[in-house]
Amino acid sequence: MQKGLIKIIGLKVSSYVGVPDKEREQRQDLLIDVTIKPSNPLHDLNDNIEDTVDYFLVAQKIKEIASIGERKLIETLAEEIIDSVRSFFVVDEVEVEVKKFILDDAKHVSVILKS
Repeated sequence: MQKGLIKIIGLKVSSYVGVPDKEREQRQDLLIDVTIKPSNPLHDLNDNIEDTVDYFLVAQKIKEIASIGERKLIETLAEEIIDSVRSFFVVDEVEVEVKKFILDDAKHVSVILKS
């Protein structure tokens, strides 16, 4: 039986991130993609939000995590997002892609983590 997926694509956040100290002096815009495979199937939910993953709450938590503190690596931010989703919801799998716009000659750089 197919369980289904929940996706948030291109969530805009702002964060202090970067390896050099100078890079972390100003917030950077990032885009976050999240794919969540809930443990419960996404059919026969009887229109109850309590029986699924609330993507609005996930998005709000991601924005909160990104806005607090600073990090050298976008990998660290991706790990924190995965840990947060797993702590609030029962899921089989979470995949997070963090896109950063730091190289002038590239559309973006990104990291993808899955757990």
